[in-house]
Amino acid sequence: MDSSQENLFDNAMSRYKSGEDASILIKDFEVITSSSPNQSAGWTCLAWLQLLCDRNDDGLRSARIAVKLNSQDPQARINLSLALLATNSKGVRDHIEFVKRALLVVPEFEKELKISIEDGLSRKPDWKALKKIKDWLGF
Repeated sequence: MDSSQENLFDNAMSRYKSGEDASILIKDFEVITSSSPNQSAGWTCLAWLQLLCDRNDDGLRSARIAVKLNSQDPQARINLSLALLATNSKGVRDHIEFVKRALLVVPEFEKELKISIEDGLSRKPDWKALKKIKDWLGF
């Protein structure tokens, strides 16, 4: 990822953290992922935004790409689990079990994931799939 792509990513993340609507930011992350298709963080963010906006099939596609690019990323696995639940697809348990194991190995992930889950529930309070995942992870 070159510096202009990095700046676009950082700018979009900053706007997201400032509360900008997910539907507005999707376009930015579509640009990021098309310009840097091997950057897993861009795909992870895009999947999250798509799922927030109930674009579940798009979210599933993006989450699968993110996990393929970085299978060790717990957030990508959570996004894929959310997308699988939203599309009534199989395979959720394997990803949740992976995240649980990752939390045992790298406990620092827990804080990041809790923040992400709380952010998701603040933006989409009726997100049943995210509430399930939160419960499954024991948060």
